[in-house]
Amino acid sequence: MSFKIYTKTGDLGKTSLIGGTKVPKSHIRIDTYGTVDELNAYIGLLSDYFDHVPSRVTLKEIQDRLFTIGSSLACDPDKMPSMKLPDLKEADIVFLENEMDAMNQLLPEMKSFILPGGHVAISTAHVARCVCRRAERCCVNMQEHDFFVEPTVIKYLNRLSDYLFVLGRFISHQLRIEEIKWQPRISK
Repeated sequence: MSFKIYTKTGDLGKTSLIGGTKVPKSHIRIDTYGTVDELNAYIGLLSDYFDHVPSRVTLKEIQDRLFTIGSSLACDPDKMPSMKLPDLKEADIVFLENEMDAMNQLLPEMKSFILPGGHVAISTAHVARCVCRRAERCCVNMQEHDFFVEPTVIKYLNRLSDYLFVLGRFISHQLRIEEIKWQPRISK
């Protein structure tokens, strides 16, 4: 018999962190890991739109890291969870940097700002990048309000948003779609 997905425990606007602490669903910690979850969904959508096996493998790896980040953010740092949680490593950040370096080897020099668009996969990469930046801002906001966030989490999200920008350019290159250069309107 399968278990029910609904528990009814959140019907009054509260939820539990890992460790059992009850907080309002509007709590900064819930908003932050909810944004990471939204990012993970967009990464999945991006993978569905871009049929490039090496990139899909990388995106799957990123989704795994985002689950790691989500579990870290969902944990009450004042209570040790009874289960062992996965951790984010500096090597995960280096992995993203190496992936960007490899893609950049194939891309033309960027000489202007680029507008999102040209193909649904390109646009989705940019949407994911924007959500990633929001997740990063949420983590910084938590820190500014004295809520603990692993420093590696902020660093990873910062690098991931850069990766998603480069991936958007790489998708354009792979699909042979010309990048949409921003042409600023200048009044006389």
